[in-house]
Amino acid sequence: MLQDCKSRDIEIILTKSISRFGRDTVEILDALNQLRILGVRVIFEQEVLDTADTDNDLMISIIESIAQAENESRSDNIKWGIKQRAAQGTSKLYKRKCYGYFNDADGNLVIDDKEAKNVRMIFNFYLQGKSVVGIVKELERLGIKSPSGKAIWPKRTIDVMLSNEKYIGNARLLDNGKHDLCYLAEGNNPAIVSKEMYQAVQIEKQHRSNVTKAEDGNQRKSEKYSSKK
Repeated sequence: MLQDCKSRDIEIILTKSISRFGRDTVEILDALNQLRILGVRVIFEQEVLDTADTDNDLMISIIESIAQAENESRSDNIKWGIKQRAAQGTSKLYKRKCYGYFNDADGNLVIDDKEAKNVRMIFNFYLQGKSVVGIVKELERLGIKSPSGKAIWPKRTIDVMLSNEKYIGNARLLDNGKHDLCYLAEGNNPAIVSKEMYQAVQIEKQHRSNVTKAEDGNQRKSEKYSSKK
């Protein structure tokens, strides 16, 4: 179309909306600038805009504002879709695998016996009094590779595993503090550890925490759990 404008075969372009005119703000503004130089008039029906009657700076401001609004609307639609699929139980996140599982041909979570053994070992190490750092050292000593295949396990990986409800067969979605609701699917997948062991670990994690909440906010405890074990 731009070539036809350069050849003077097109003098006016009528388009439904700004969003139909280009993929992003930069592309739209670049095209409009070229068309303005060529003397081609562009009319946007939905926004009731005509480049022949609109100041260039004003046009830029309007397009940027509309693009931002559309991006925000698109983001809200995506978030709404995620919530709906979570609420309806159709979200693929319920079947997202983690260490200790693999997906079968139908996408269902199935226990990986070798990895599951290591998961139980990590939970047992923690209940035996080992810190996360201590567990990392023990896994390194035993030559057990991390989920990404590395020799040393990230401390964050161990900490997340110890609080992962999938290991007792449950899946909890949208539980990150950014959503009004979270969704729990009990019996979502086969369990690797017992609920008793999982709860014991959560109690122990709370006990070891060096932060306690008071009326005036978060207060640090005077004693910290040793990470040398």
